[in-house]
Amino acid sequence: MSDVLRRILIIEDEAVIRKAIRMACEKEGYEVVEAENGMEGLRLTETAKPDLLLLDLMLPDVSGFDVCREIRKSGSGVPIIILSAKTEEIDIVVGLEIGADDYIAKPFEIRELAARVNAKLRRQRTTQSQVRPGRLKFPGLIVDIGRHEVLRDGESVNLTPTEFDLLALLSASPGRVISRSEMIQKVWGQGADLDLRSVDAHVYRLRRKIEPTGPRPTYIHAVPGIGYRFERRGLNERLSRTVTGSDETGLAS
Repeated sequence: MSDVLRRILIIEDEAVIRKAIRMACEKEGYEVVEAENGMEGLRLTETAKPDLLLLDLMLPDVSGFDVCREIRKSGSGVPIIILSAKTEEIDIVVGLEIGADDYIAKPFEIRELAARVNAKLRRQRTTQSQVRPGRLKFPGLIVDIGRHEVLRDGESVNLTPTEFDLLALLSASPGRVISRSEMIQKVWGQGADLDLRSVDAHVYRLRRKIEPTGPRPTYIHAVPGIGYRFERRGLNERLSRTVTGSDETGLAS
């Protein structure tokens, strides 16, 4: 654990679940603040400055989806883990699409929740403390690792912490195929129990933010059955590519 006490905000309307989560987080050494509805959660996100949010989707006033949207709209990059009994794939994809970093379906084991929280905050701490290279420059895209900033055609791109970590991982090794399993291990942390489709959903959202308009990706390419690779030639490669032989299919395309 870090010497600095990490603060977790729980936004959950069910008192029994909130208490169980709070006890688990406090046992891990975290400071905990709580909200029983979405509006209170938005207020505490601003005033308490949490290091991580645990967000229920089914709230009595506004939905967790709307809370997540408002937090991302404000420019906050605080990690958000959604907790919900909604287990349909579309709900999971929408949650990740609007900026959540992870998704845990109810009912869940408290040990699993603690492990996911620890992994996310450990990864965040490691990312912040590492000595990392300065700028990675590609045609039309700059990934500034040290400043945690991305520029597309000179304009700043607002990425979530998970999206930035994915882009940093891929762009730091252009041309190398990185498996989904390796992406989970290095971005979400060792032992993270994340569905591979969730990785695809994060990549899909990342692509929408950094890729130029066009029928095919320019930077991040799917490698069927394995994972993804980042293409260093960027726009130049796109201009010279033939119209046949695309390997981009499904959600990941």
